[in-house]
Formats: sequence, structure tokens, C-alpha cells
Amino acid sequence: MENKSTSIDIRQCAKTYADGTRGLQPTDLHVEPGEVLALLGPSGCGKTTLLRIIAGLESADAGSYIGFGSQDVTHMPIEQREVGMVFQHYALFPQMSVQTNIGYGLRIRGASAEEQRRTVGELVDLVRLNGLEHKRPAELSGGQRQRVALARAVASKPRVLLLDEPLTALDAKLKETLRDELAQLLRQLRITAVHVTHDQQEAMAIADRMAVMKAGQILQIGDGESLYRNPSHPFVATFLGRVNQLERSGELLAHNQIMLGDVVLHCPDSCAGAAQVLLRPEDIEVCAAGAAGAVTCAVSRRVFLGDRVQLTLNVGGQNPLIADVGRDHAANAGDLVGIQIAYHHWMASRV
Repeated sequence: MENKSTSIDIRQCAKTYADGTRGLQPTDLHVEPGEVLALLGPSGCGKTTLLRIIAGLESADAGSYIGFGSQDVTHMPIEQREVGMVFQHYALFPQMSVQTNIGYGLRIRGASAEEQRRTVGELVDLVRLNGLEHKRPAELSGGQRQRVALARAVASKPRVLLLDEPLTALDAKLKETLRDELAQLLRQLRITAVHVTHDQQEAMAIADRMAVMKAGQILQIGDGESLYRNPSHPFVATFLGRVNQLERSGELLAHNQIMLGDVVLHCPDSCAGAAQVLLRPEDIEVCAAGAAGAVTCAVSRRVFLGDRVQLTLNVGGQNPLIADVGRDHAANAGDLVGIQIAYHHWMASRV
């Protein structure tokens, strides 16, 4: 099944509520045709507000612009924008069968019986619901209901697909399975999609790019690996996984160095001028105490996490560091260990 792909252009788009609360700061955003973009951030950051503005469910402030391709849809009602939506709780019609739910949009648009039959059949195959066509939502699993909702949203070949926390209602194990399925389905559909989530792993698994939001504004846009490795803001670094934050001042800052215990380490040029630097737990190499070039520190806590062990390390002159090591690592609380950090793993913290 082929869908039309269109770009989305957001320019100086803002939302101020009647009581004066600014739900969305003036925002610029471009989504390429066929791209899957995730709006990622904590509750209340403005991501759902932006999604609802794109859909036409919320009106934007004066001076805002929303374009689908070359068409200005800023003041166009939702029913004319040709958008498909998938909500948190799917909003399926409980009295309708799977195939009737999927074909609902086609029927109200006056599609012929043949077109309805063909499109619904294609989508049932695509989302792997064969044999369930006559079941009602209450007879389906959470994952199956999610697939019905997705199929219904794309049946009418919308220009843009909008997904509002589509996996939130699922348990952790099912969510992990379905996020991979959803990523594959969106690639097969080649439809421009905006996906709202607060789950960074979900966003990384599904989206081509992510826009990380906080307090009504987009802080940084990029693919998951770029944002994880090169965050431009400390919030982006902390939201996309765990990170150690280390302070430096005076002569160390002037020479772009950092001190751990009694060892001075050099930082990359990208950290120049940053009073605070960041370090991912997995980028700390834990070795034997006294190893050449290693910083000696004490293990204050060991936590077994199944696929890895998390060590809390006390090192002079800094707050305790969190380090990730292999699940069979022998270090225990009270042990002395050495740590080594590759030069390029230090990241600047800039506000």
C-alpha cells in the first residue's frame, strides 16, 4: 500500500492559553517527506501541544505558520488537513470488528465497496491481523489493538501520520517488541510521521530524527546517535540516558583540563570554556588499581542490573561517578579500582 508523502514546515509556531500560560514557545521545525520524527521530552514540555497544532486540534498564536508541502494549513480545520492519528488508548470503536474499524474512514469518505475491501485487505496483511478480521477490540491483545489503530489511521492515505504516545498503554516487554514492529511498519508505509513520546529508547528505535523538548521549546534536533554522543544542552544529555556531571574551574578551565583525584586529564577542544563537563557511565573503563595512567578510586556501591553492573566510585575532587561494567566484573563495595577515560569521551555541558 502506497501513501502520499509530504513535508511539514513549522515556522514561529507558538501557543498561548487564555490564562496567559505559554504552552509552546515560538518554534521552527522541518520534517522531510517520508521521515519519522519523534517529539521527545517529559510531561508538560509542549510536545503534545505541538502535535495537536499540527493536527488542527489546537489553534496556534497569530503569526504562526504550518505548511504541508507547499500548502498553508495554519487555519485549515482538521478534517481538511488529511492527517491520520493514533492515540494512547487507540480509541477503537468497541462494537465494530477489526475490518470495520480499519475501513471506517474510507466509508465516511465515500470510498467504493471495492476500494474498501482492497485497502482493508492490504492493511490486514501489512499489520499481520489475518484471521482476526471479525474480532472486536475487547477480544484482542493490547498489541493487536495497537495494530488496528495504526491500520485505521493510514487506511485513508493521509498526508501526515501523527502518533501520540502510541505504546504507553502496553507493558514493558510488549512495548519493546512493538516499537520494533512500529518502526518497520512506518518504513514500509513511507509516510511522513510525527511521533510523541517521553521514552528515549522508543524514540531512538522508531524515529529517523528526534526533537528533544523542554519547557515549551525544542532544545536540539538530530538522529539518536548524534544527540546521545554530542548533546548541545545538559538536559539533552541527561534525558537521553545517564550521565556524570563534573565541575572544573580556574587554571583547569583555562587549560581545558579536568582533575580526578591527583591526576590531571586533558579534554577535547569541544569542551573548551565549559565549566562543567559530562561523561557517560559506559565510557569509564574500570581496571586494576595502580594500572599505568589510571586514576585510583574506591567502590562505594555495586548494583547488578542483569546485562551490566553499575558501580558508584568515589574519586577525589569530584562528586561520586557512576560507571557501567560487564555483568561478571569482580569489583565490590569497598574495593579499590583504577579508571581510565578516553580523551574523546568527554562532552561539554553548555546551557
